[in-house]
Amino acid sequence: MSRFTIRHLVLGGAAACLLAGGLQAKTITISCGAVGAERQLCEEGTRAWSDKTGHEVQVVSTPNSATERLSLYQQLLAAQSGDVDVFQIDVVWPGMLANHMIDLSQYTEGAEDKHFQSLIRNNTVDGRLVAMPWFTDAGVLYYRKDLLEKYDQKVPKTWEQLTETAETVMKAEREAGNDKFWGFVWQGRAYEGLTCDALEWVASHNGGTIVNAEGEVTINNPQAREALALASSWIDTISPRSVLNYTEEEARGVFQSGNALFMRNWPYAWALAQSPDSPVKGKVGVVALPKGGEDGRHAGTLGGWQLAVSKYSENPALAADLVLYLTSYEEQKRRAIEGSYNPTIPALYKDEEVLAAVPFFGELFETFKNGVPRPSSVTGESYGRVSNAFFNSVHDVLSGEAEPEQALSGLERELRRLGRRGW
Repeated sequence: MSRFTIRHLVLGGAAACLLAGGLQAKTITISCGAVGAERQLCEEGTRAWSDKTGHEVQVVSTPNSATERLSLYQQLLAAQSGDVDVFQIDVVWPGMLANHMIDLSQYTEGAEDKHFQSLIRNNTVDGRLVAMPWFTDAGVLYYRKDLLEKYDQKVPKTWEQLTETAETVMKAEREAGNDKFWGFVWQGRAYEGLTCDALEWVASHNGGTIVNAEGEVTINNPQAREALALASSWIDTISPRSVLNYTEEEARGVFQSGNALFMRNWPYAWALAQSPDSPVKGKVGVVALPKGGEDGRHAGTLGGWQLAVSKYSENPALAADLVLYLTSYEEQKRRAIEGSYNPTIPALYKDEEVLAAVPFFGELFETFKNGVPRPSSVTGESYGRVSNAFFNSVHDVLSGEAEPEQALSGLERELRRLGRRGW
């Protein structure tokens, strides 16, 4: 395969250098997501750093799908390309990408001590701090306050209650003339987002986390089968069949247009739902995701993104300075207020301005602090294959191509084969 660069793919040319103060200004390139307001907030933050330092930043967009983004990153890093200095990486990627990233602890001067220590541990591989936390996440449930009140329904505490409430309100709304209305939208495409959603269903039913901390495959159990059977019943009843191709933004589009009662998504969707032109502005509530029955528990998959510096960067110290600026208290506060991105600094969850902008940050602090981790630490570089096998098996169940028992038995065999080669 011929060598290629992200600049050829995305920018179409090399980065320009500017002269500042008689010295040649450097150009740092950062990959940023574009889900919701991500791209805009990233550009604003990097522009502020540029104004402060006199150096330039080029922001490059990457695929919104985490699965596609990881594949692109792996190709670039395998080629030892220096075209991207700072990578925005998922919370489950440090173990997979660590060998390509510098140790940031030589530049942090202890800044990591202010962040959630669980994330710092997650980002430390073989004693090296390979990424700094930028924002954290956990899946949450969005609901239409006005419609629950209109039909005298309560916020559901279990998935069964959500199913019943969604059926009731959806039927009434359609009878009232909105034939596009659905009860529940979520992320059903066969990609990493479905791993997050399905892990919540399974964990909320006390069905474990696919592979346990000891590396044992645990996914083929009655609670997991029950969870997937319930989710598959949503298709064509309270969820459209097209949900099987939804990512975060497709789900948000339906919900924010006023055509769904419930939505599973990440906190970023709050600020967009409350924007001045949003049809559901002022009508939305956010709570922890439902439990899997009365004996289950609330389970939101731990998400979030980190910033890492490529060891192929020509300006690692400058790139690290940009990372420390973007992950600082003030910048995380700005992103929380303007975009409802969860800070990774605990002190910000007590900041009055942050809580005024995003009230549920305080109410769901424990949900964000204790999110359900995907089994990336224990499976290491094999995590991508583990997740791929999981979301494909789940998608087969949801689409009606396999029964839960059949799909999970096959998944168990596949994961055990992977595990025998060594996680």
